[in-house]
Amino acid sequence: MWAGSLSHNDLTGCGNGGNDFATHMLEQELSGIFDVAHGAGLSALWGSWARYVYRDCLDRFCKYAVNVMGVKGATDEETALKGIEATEAFFREIHMPVSLKELNLDPTEEEMDLMAHKCIIAAGGKKGSAKVLFEEDLRKILEMAR
Repeated sequence: MWAGSLSHNDLTGCGNGGNDFATHMLEQELSGIFDVAHGAGLSALWGSWARYVYRDCLDRFCKYAVNVMGVKGATDEETALKGIEATEAFFREIHMPVSLKELNLDPTEEEMDLMAHKCIIAAGGKKGSAKVLFEEDLRKILEMAR
């Protein structure tokens, strides 16, 4: 409860260059349709979102990889990708899914379209600070998460 309170008071957003809740909003649509636990839905979508946006904020993902996950590659891009992979490995270690398939979900094309559409409506037309995302971007992230 303490960690949640700190997060919802924006303390965790200090100094990070802007909060990015695109994954959070997309997961709300996922759990709204499929009754998925929020944390499981986030872990299932996070890697796909990260791979979709990391090039637009490479420095941010490199800092995360090195400072949080303790990994480094030969190039900045390799470092960022190693950080994403290390995060997914951590999710698996704590028995969390890293794909929709691992959630035992196989959304129809119509359900995928609906989730992306409802998310972007709730966001007011676009979402994201790591990379500004529009409906077609959210749809691609969902597809990558299969």
